[in-house]
Amino acid sequence: MAHYYDLVLGLIPLALGGITTVLAAVGVSFTLAVPLAAAVAVALIGHGMFVRSPGASPAPRPDAQKFNSAD
Repeated sequence: MAHYYDLVLGLIPLALGGITTVLAAVGVSFTLAVPLAAAVAVALIGHGMFVRSPGASPAPRPDAQKFNSAD
């Protein structure tokens, strides 16, 4: 199953290429379509780095029962 960062990494080039293509197809000049699409890609990168940073969730703690069991 794809996790959040896998999706972000896939959406970055998709946003850059797809939004540029869609904007160019509807008549926006190519020199304006590329920076607009790049802004979306940068927003995805920023979201992945700062809003949902990889270290934001606490590390999983080992189960106390594993260490207290008498084997």
